[in-house]
Amino acid sequence: MDLFEYQARDLFEAHGVPVLAGIVAHTPEEAKAAAEKIGGVVVVKAQVKVGGRGKAGGVKVAKSADEAFQYATDILGMDIKGHTVHQVMIAQGADIAEEYYFSILLDRANRNYLALCSVEGGVEIEQLAEERPEALAKIAIDPGKGVDAAKAAEIVEAAGFEADVREGIINTIVKLWDVFTAEDTTLVEVNPLVKTGDGTIIALDGKVTIDENAAFRHEDHAELEDKESADPLEAKAKAAGLNYVKLDGEVGIIGNGAGLVMSTLDVVAYAGEKHGDAAPANFLDIGGGASAEIMAAGLDVILNDDQVKSVFVNVFGGITACDAVANGIVSALKILGDEANKPLVVRLDGNNVEEGRRILSDANHPLVTLAQTMDEGADKAAELAFSAR
Repeated sequence: MDLFEYQARDLFEAHGVPVLAGIVAHTPEEAKAAAEKIGGVVVVKAQVKVGGRGKAGGVKVAKSADEAFQYATDILGMDIKGHTVHQVMIAQGADIAEEYYFSILLDRANRNYLALCSVEGGVEIEQLAEERPEALAKIAIDPGKGVDAAKAAEIVEAAGFEADVREGIINTIVKLWDVFTAEDTTLVEVNPLVKTGDGTIIALDGKVTIDENAAFRHEDHAELEDKESADPLEAKAKAAGLNYVKLDGEVGIIGNGAGLVMSTLDVVAYAGEKHGDAAPANFLDIGGGASAEIMAAGLDVILNDDQVKSVFVNVFGGITACDAVANGIVSALKILGDEANKPLVVRLDGNNVEEGRRILSDANHPLVTLAQTMDEGADKAAELAFSAR
Protein backbone atom coordinates (compact mmCIF):
# COMPACT_ATOMS: atom_id res chain seq x y z
CA MET A 1 0.00 0.00 0.00
CA ASP A 2 1.44 3.33 -1.09
CA LEU A 3 1.05 6.19 1.36
CA PHE A 4 0.30 9.82 0.69
CA GLU A 5 3.13 12.23 1.32
CA TYR A 6 1.53 13.61 4.48
CA GLN A 7 1.22 10.07 5.87
CA ALA A 8 4.89 9.40 5.11
CA ARG A 9 5.79 12.69 6.82
CA ASP A 10 3.88 11.65 9.93
CA LEU A 11 5.62 8.26 10.02
CA PHE A 12 8.99 9.96 9.63
CA GLU A 13 8.23 12.30 12.51
CA ALA A 14 7.13 9.39 14.71
CA HIS A 15 10.52 7.72 14.19
CA GLY A 16 12.60 10.83 14.76
CA VAL A 17 13.37 11.64 11.13
CA PRO A 18 13.78 15.45 10.85
CA VAL A 19 10.79 16.96 9.02
CA LEU A 20 9.06 20.31 8.77
CA ALA A 21 5.51 21.07 9.88
CA GLY A 22 2.76 19.75 7.63
CA ILE A 23 -1.04 19.79 7.93
CA VAL A 24 -3.46 18.02 5.60
CA ALA A 25 -6.46 20.00 4.34
CA HIS A 26 -9.56 18.91 2.44
CA THR A 27 -11.01 22.36 1.72
CA PRO A 28 -9.60 25.78 0.88
CA GLU A 29 -10.80 27.00 4.27
CA GLU A 30 -8.85 24.26 6.03
CA ALA A 31 -5.81 25.12 3.90
CA LYS A 32 -6.01 28.77 4.94
CA ALA A 33 -6.33 27.83 8.61
CA ALA A 34 -3.34 25.48 8.32
CA ALA A 35 -1.24 28.20 6.67
CA GLU A 36 -2.14 30.61 9.46
CA LYS A 37 -1.18 28.04 12.08
CA ILE A 38 2.17 27.21 10.48
CA GLY A 39 2.96 30.84 9.66
CA GLY A 40 5.31 32.33 7.11
CA VAL A 41 5.82 30.88 3.65
CA VAL A 42 4.11 27.54 3.05
CA VAL A 43 3.86 25.11 0.17
CA VAL A 44 0.48 23.82 -1.00
CA LYS A 45 1.07 20.26 -2.22
CA ALA A 46 -1.46 18.03 -3.95
CA GLN A 47 -1.77 14.65 -2.23
CA VAL A 48 -1.85 12.01 -4.94
CA LYS A 49 0.00 8.74 -5.23
CA VAL A 50 1.77 9.61 -8.46
CA GLY A 51 4.80 11.64 -9.48
CA GLY A 52 4.89 14.79 -11.57
CA ARG A 53 2.76 16.92 -9.25
CA GLY A 54 4.90 19.99 -9.71
CA LYS A 55 4.83 19.87 -13.51
CA ALA A 56 1.06 19.43 -13.38
CA GLY A 57 0.62 22.53 -11.23
CA GLY A 58 -0.09 20.60 -8.06
CA VAL A 59 2.66 22.21 -5.96
CA LYS A 60 2.55 25.94 -5.24
CA VAL A 61 4.47 28.24 -2.89
CA ALA A 62 2.16 30.52 -0.91
CA LYS A 63 3.50 33.64 0.80
CA SER A 64 0.30 34.23 2.75
CA ALA A 65 -2.72 32.38 4.10
CA ASP A 66 -4.88 34.01 1.43
CA GLU A 67 -2.57 32.68 -1.29
CA ALA A 68 -2.76 29.23 0.30
CA PHE A 69 -6.56 29.48 0.12
CA GLN A 70 -6.44 30.38 -3.57
CA TYR A 71 -3.91 27.71 -4.49
CA ALA A 72 -5.88 25.07 -2.59
CA THR A 73 -8.99 26.14 -4.49
CA ASP A 74 -7.13 25.62 -7.77
CA ILE A 75 -5.52 22.30 -6.81
CA LEU A 76 -8.38 20.50 -5.05
CA GLY A 77 -10.31 18.53 -7.66
CA MET A 78 -7.43 18.70 -10.13
CA ASP A 79 -6.69 15.60 -12.21
CA ILE A 80 -3.04 14.57 -12.11
CA LYS A 81 -2.28 11.59 -14.35
CA GLY A 82 -5.74 10.13 -13.72
CA HIS A 83 -5.67 10.78 -9.97
CA THR A 84 -8.16 13.29 -8.56
CA VAL A 85 -6.81 15.53 -5.80
CA HIS A 86 -9.05 15.24 -2.74
CA GLN A 87 -6.64 16.77 -0.23
CA VAL A 88 -3.59 18.98 -0.04
CA MET A 89 -0.78 19.23 2.48
CA ILE A 90 0.15 22.66 3.73
CA ALA A 91 3.88 22.30 4.38
CA GLN A 92 6.22 24.68 6.12
CA GLY A 93 8.49 26.47 3.69
CA ALA A 94 12.17 25.58 3.70
CA ASP A 95 15.36 27.54 3.10
CA ILE A 96 16.95 25.02 0.74
CA ALA A 97 20.69 25.17 0.24
CA GLU A 98 21.25 21.70 -1.30
CA GLU A 99 19.07 18.79 -2.41
CA TYR A 100 19.94 15.09 -2.09
CA TYR A 101 18.25 11.76 -2.77
CA PHE A 102 17.95 8.68 -0.55
CA SER A 103 15.87 5.51 -0.57
CA ILE A 104 15.78 2.00 0.85
CA LEU A 105 13.87 -0.64 -1.04
CA LEU A 106 13.24 -4.35 -1.22
CA ASP A 107 15.57 -5.83 -3.84
CA ARG A 108 13.56 -8.86 -4.90
CA ALA A 109 16.01 -9.98 -7.57
CA ASN A 110 18.87 -10.34 -5.08
CA ARG A 111 16.73 -11.24 -2.07
CA ASN A 112 17.98 -8.44 0.12
CA TYR A 113 17.57 -4.70 0.59
CA LEU A 114 19.15 -1.93 -1.43
CA ALA A 115 20.02 1.65 -0.54
CA LEU A 116 20.13 4.27 -3.29
CA CYS A 117 21.77 7.59 -2.55
CA SER A 118 22.86 10.66 -4.49
CA VAL A 119 24.07 14.17 -3.79
CA GLU A 120 21.83 15.21 -6.70
CA GLY A 121 18.25 15.19 -5.44
CA GLY A 122 15.05 16.87 -6.48
CA VAL A 123 15.12 15.27 -9.93
CA GLU A 124 13.49 12.17 -11.39
CA ILE A 125 15.75 9.46 -10.06
CA GLU A 126 14.97 7.13 -12.97
CA GLN A 127 16.27 9.75 -15.37
CA LEU A 128 19.42 10.26 -13.28
CA ALA A 129 20.04 6.51 -13.09
CA GLU A 130 19.74 6.19 -16.85
CA GLU A 131 21.65 9.26 -17.96
CA ARG A 132 24.31 9.46 -15.22
CA PRO A 133 24.41 6.16 -13.31
CA GLU A 134 27.71 7.08 -11.68
CA ALA A 135 25.86 9.82 -9.76
CA LEU A 136 23.70 7.25 -7.95
CA ALA A 137 25.33 5.07 -5.27
CA LYS A 138 23.83 1.60 -4.86
CA ILE A 139 24.67 -0.21 -1.63
CA ALA A 140 23.35 -3.68 -0.79
CA ILE A 141 21.99 -4.13 2.74
CA ASP A 142 22.15 -7.48 4.52
CA PRO A 143 18.67 -8.01 6.04
CA GLY A 144 20.28 -9.79 8.98
CA LYS A 145 22.52 -6.83 9.80
CA GLY A 146 20.51 -3.83 8.70
CA VAL A 147 21.74 -0.24 8.75
CA ASP A 148 23.70 1.04 11.71
CA ALA A 149 25.93 4.13 11.84
CA ALA A 150 28.79 2.25 10.18
CA LYS A 151 26.62 1.07 7.28
CA ALA A 152 25.12 4.53 6.91
CA ALA A 153 28.65 5.97 6.77
CA GLU A 154 29.45 3.52 3.97
CA ILE A 155 26.42 4.75 2.03
CA VAL A 156 27.35 8.39 2.61
CA GLU A 157 30.94 7.76 1.50
CA ALA A 158 29.82 5.99 -1.68
CA ALA A 159 27.49 8.87 -2.56
CA GLY A 160 30.24 11.45 -2.08
CA PHE A 161 28.72 13.79 0.51
CA GLU A 162 30.78 16.70 1.75
CA ALA A 163 32.25 16.42 5.24
CA ASP A 164 30.08 19.15 6.76
CA VAL A 165 26.82 17.22 6.18
CA ARG A 166 27.96 13.64 6.66
CA GLU A 167 27.05 13.30 10.33
CA GLY A 168 23.57 14.71 9.77
CA ILE A 169 22.97 12.46 6.76
CA ILE A 170 24.23 9.39 8.63
CA ASN A 171 21.89 10.05 11.56
CA THR A 172 18.95 10.55 9.20
CA ILE A 173 19.68 7.36 7.25
CA VAL A 174 19.73 5.32 10.47
CA LYS A 175 16.34 6.75 11.43
CA LEU A 176 14.93 6.09 7.96
CA TRP A 177 16.07 2.48 8.32
CA ASP A 178 14.06 2.39 11.55
CA VAL A 179 11.00 3.51 9.58
CA PHE A 180 11.70 0.86 6.95
CA THR A 181 11.89 -2.03 9.41
CA ALA A 182 9.56 -0.96 12.21
CA GLU A 183 6.70 -0.21 9.82
CA ASP A 184 7.27 -3.29 7.61
CA THR A 185 7.73 -1.36 4.39
CA THR A 186 9.10 -2.28 0.99
CA LEU A 187 10.12 1.27 0.08
CA VAL A 188 11.15 4.39 1.97
CA GLU A 189 12.19 7.26 -0.28
CA VAL A 190 13.13 10.87 0.40
CA ASN A 191 13.42 13.19 -2.57
CA PRO A 192 14.61 15.70 -1.80
CA LEU A 193 16.53 15.23 1.39
CA VAL A 194 17.79 18.77 1.91
CA LYS A 195 20.37 20.84 3.69
CA THR A 196 18.87 24.13 4.79
CA GLY A 197 20.64 27.45 4.94
CA ASP A 198 21.70 26.85 8.54
CA GLY A 199 23.07 23.38 7.76
CA THR A 200 20.12 21.36 9.11
CA ILE A 201 19.23 18.10 7.32
CA ILE A 202 15.50 17.78 6.58
CA ALA A 203 13.39 15.11 4.86
CA LEU A 204 11.39 17.48 2.70
CA ASP A 205 9.33 14.93 0.79
CA GLY A 206 8.62 11.29 1.47
CA LYS A 207 7.32 8.22 -0.27
CA VAL A 208 6.53 5.03 1.65
CA THR A 209 5.13 1.69 0.51
CA ILE A 210 3.84 -0.59 3.27
CA ASP A 211 3.86 -4.38 2.97
CA GLU A 212 0.21 -5.33 3.48
CA ASN A 213 1.26 -8.91 4.27
CA ALA A 214 2.42 -7.56 7.63
CA ALA A 215 -0.93 -5.91 8.42
CA PHE A 216 -1.52 -8.33 11.30
CA ARG A 217 1.38 -6.67 13.11
CA HIS A 218 0.09 -3.13 12.53
CA GLU A 219 -3.54 -2.53 13.39
CA ASP A 220 -2.92 1.20 13.03
CA HIS A 221 -2.03 0.79 9.34
CA ALA A 222 -5.72 0.30 8.53
CA GLU A 223 -6.16 4.02 9.21
CA LEU A 224 -3.71 4.78 6.39
CA GLU A 225 -5.84 3.16 3.70
CA ASP A 226 -7.18 5.52 1.05
CA LYS A 227 -10.82 4.48 1.26
CA GLU A 228 -12.01 7.50 -0.73
CA SER A 229 -10.18 6.44 -3.87
CA ALA A 230 -10.45 2.68 -3.39
CA ASP A 231 -12.28 0.70 -6.04
CA PRO A 232 -15.60 -0.32 -4.41
CA LEU A 233 -15.34 -3.87 -5.72
CA GLU A 234 -11.81 -4.25 -4.38
CA ALA A 235 -13.00 -2.86 -1.05
CA LYS A 236 -15.86 -5.38 -0.96
CA ALA A 237 -13.51 -8.24 -1.81
CA LYS A 238 -11.04 -7.16 0.87
CA ALA A 239 -13.81 -7.03 3.46
CA ALA A 240 -14.72 -10.61 2.50
CA GLY A 241 -11.10 -11.74 2.81
CA LEU A 242 -10.69 -12.36 -0.92
CA ASN A 243 -7.52 -11.80 -2.93
CA TYR A 244 -8.96 -9.69 -5.73
CA VAL A 245 -7.61 -7.24 -8.30
CA LYS A 246 -9.88 -5.54 -10.82
CA LEU A 247 -8.78 -5.51 -14.47
CA ASP A 248 -10.28 -4.01 -17.63
CA GLY A 249 -11.75 -7.03 -19.42
CA GLU A 250 -15.13 -8.76 -19.62
CA VAL A 251 -14.47 -12.32 -18.39
CA GLY A 252 -14.67 -12.67 -14.62
CA ILE A 253 -12.13 -15.13 -13.21
CA ILE A 254 -12.37 -17.27 -10.06
CA GLY A 255 -9.71 -19.83 -9.20
CA ASN A 256 -8.10 -21.47 -6.19
CA GLY A 257 -4.43 -20.64 -5.93
CA ALA A 258 -2.53 -17.65 -7.27
CA GLY A 259 -0.57 -19.71 -9.80
CA LEU A 260 -3.70 -21.26 -11.27
CA VAL A 261 -5.45 -17.90 -11.46
CA MET A 262 -2.47 -16.31 -13.22
CA SER A 263 -2.43 -19.16 -15.73
CA THR A 264 -6.17 -18.74 -16.22
CA LEU A 265 -5.71 -15.05 -17.03
CA ASP A 266 -3.22 -15.95 -19.74
CA VAL A 267 -5.40 -18.68 -21.23
CA VAL A 268 -8.49 -16.44 -21.29
CA ALA A 269 -6.53 -13.61 -22.91
CA TYR A 270 -5.26 -16.01 -25.57
CA ALA A 271 -8.74 -17.47 -26.17
CA GLY A 272 -10.20 -13.97 -26.35
CA GLU A 273 -8.14 -13.18 -29.44
CA LYS A 274 -10.63 -15.32 -31.38
CA HIS A 275 -13.65 -13.67 -29.75
CA GLY A 276 -13.36 -9.92 -30.22
CA ASP A 277 -10.33 -9.65 -27.92
CA ALA A 278 -12.38 -10.54 -24.83
CA ALA A 279 -10.04 -10.25 -21.85
CA PRO A 280 -9.95 -11.09 -18.12
CA ALA A 281 -11.93 -8.73 -15.90
CA ASN A 282 -10.18 -9.54 -12.67
CA PHE A 283 -7.80 -11.65 -10.62
CA LEU A 284 -9.68 -13.48 -7.85
CA ASP A 285 -8.06 -16.22 -5.78
CA ILE A 286 -10.43 -17.91 -3.32
CA GLY A 287 -7.55 -19.84 -1.80
CA GLY A 288 -7.62 -23.43 -0.69
CA GLY A 289 -11.23 -23.42 0.47
CA ALA A 290 -14.29 -23.10 -1.71
CA SER A 291 -17.22 -23.13 0.69
CA ALA A 292 -20.61 -21.79 -0.34
CA GLU A 293 -19.93 -18.58 1.58
CA ILE A 294 -16.54 -18.01 -0.06
CA MET A 295 -17.85 -18.84 -3.51
CA ALA A 296 -20.89 -16.61 -2.99
CA ALA A 297 -18.64 -13.74 -1.86
CA GLY A 298 -16.46 -14.18 -4.92
CA LEU A 299 -19.38 -14.35 -7.32
CA ASP A 300 -21.02 -11.39 -5.61
CA VAL A 301 -17.96 -9.25 -6.27
CA ILE A 302 -17.53 -10.32 -9.88
CA LEU A 303 -21.19 -10.25 -10.88
CA ASN A 304 -21.53 -6.70 -9.57
CA ASP A 305 -18.84 -5.54 -11.99
CA ASP A 306 -20.77 -3.95 -14.86
CA GLN A 307 -17.92 -4.80 -17.25
CA VAL A 308 -18.24 -8.55 -16.66
CA LYS A 309 -20.24 -10.42 -19.29
CA SER A 310 -19.32 -13.99 -18.31
CA VAL A 311 -17.51 -15.81 -15.48
CA PHE A 312 -14.95 -18.59 -15.70
CA VAL A 313 -14.60 -20.66 -12.52
CA ASN A 314 -11.42 -22.70 -12.82
CA VAL A 315 -10.72 -24.94 -9.81
CA PHE A 316 -8.26 -27.74 -9.20
CA GLY A 317 -9.42 -29.90 -6.33
CA GLY A 318 -6.65 -30.71 -3.88
CA ILE A 319 -7.17 -30.46 -0.16
CA THR A 320 -10.63 -29.15 -0.99
CA ALA A 321 -12.23 -31.80 -3.21
CA CYS A 322 -14.15 -31.00 -6.37
CA ASP A 323 -17.45 -32.23 -4.92
CA ALA A 324 -17.14 -29.67 -2.12
CA VAL A 325 -16.39 -26.99 -4.71
CA ALA A 326 -19.41 -28.03 -6.78
CA ASN A 327 -21.67 -27.94 -3.73
CA GLY A 328 -20.25 -24.51 -2.97
CA ILE A 329 -21.12 -23.25 -6.45
CA VAL A 330 -24.66 -24.64 -6.29
CA SER A 331 -25.23 -23.17 -2.84
CA ALA A 332 -23.68 -19.84 -3.86
CA LEU A 333 -26.07 -19.52 -6.77
CA LYS A 334 -28.99 -20.15 -4.40
CA ILE A 335 -27.63 -17.55 -1.97
CA LEU A 336 -27.23 -14.95 -4.71
CA GLY A 337 -30.61 -15.65 -6.29
CA ASP A 338 -31.51 -13.04 -8.91
CA GLU A 339 -28.09 -11.36 -8.47
CA ALA A 340 -26.60 -14.32 -10.34
CA ASN A 341 -27.52 -13.17 -13.83
CA LYS A 342 -24.46 -13.83 -15.99
CA PRO A 343 -23.30 -17.12 -17.55
CA LEU A 344 -20.77 -19.21 -15.62
CA VAL A 345 -18.35 -21.64 -17.23
CA VAL A 346 -17.01 -24.12 -14.67
CA ARG A 347 -13.96 -26.32 -15.12
CA LEU A 348 -13.17 -28.77 -12.33
CA ASP A 349 -10.21 -31.11 -12.12
CA GLY A 350 -8.38 -33.05 -9.44
CA ASN A 351 -9.68 -34.75 -6.31
CA ASN A 352 -13.25 -36.16 -6.70
CA VAL A 353 -13.65 -34.46 -10.07
CA GLU A 354 -16.28 -36.89 -11.40
CA GLU A 355 -18.50 -36.39 -8.36
CA GLY A 356 -18.09 -32.64 -8.63
CA ARG A 357 -19.15 -32.65 -12.26
CA ARG A 358 -22.12 -34.90 -11.44
CA ILE A 359 -23.34 -32.49 -8.76
CA LEU A 360 -23.26 -29.57 -11.19
CA SER A 361 -24.92 -31.61 -13.95
CA ASP A 362 -27.72 -32.73 -11.63
CA ALA A 363 -28.26 -29.16 -10.43
CA ASN A 364 -28.81 -28.21 -14.09
CA HIS A 365 -28.58 -24.48 -13.39
CA PRO A 366 -29.40 -22.52 -16.56
CA LEU A 367 -26.40 -20.20 -16.12
CA VAL A 368 -23.80 -22.96 -15.66
CA THR A 369 -21.84 -24.59 -18.47
CA LEU A 370 -19.38 -27.38 -17.64
CA ALA A 371 -16.01 -27.53 -19.40
CA GLN A 372 -13.68 -30.53 -19.42
CA THR A 373 -10.42 -28.61 -19.80
CA MET A 374 -9.05 -25.18 -18.98
CA ASP A 375 -8.63 -24.32 -22.67
CA GLU A 376 -12.20 -25.34 -23.41
CA GLY A 377 -13.51 -23.33 -20.47
CA ALA A 378 -11.53 -20.24 -21.38
CA ASP A 379 -12.72 -20.40 -24.98
CA LYS A 380 -16.37 -20.77 -23.97
CA ALA A 381 -16.17 -17.94 -21.41
CA ALA A 382 -14.58 -15.63 -23.96
CA GLU A 383 -17.22 -16.58 -26.55
CA LEU A 384 -20.06 -15.86 -24.11
CA ALA A 385 -18.54 -12.51 -23.14
CA PHE A 386 -18.19 -11.50 -26.78
CA SER A 387 -21.74 -12.51 -27.67
CA ALA A 388 -23.14 -10.56 -24.68
CA ARG A 389 -21.68 -7.23 -25.87
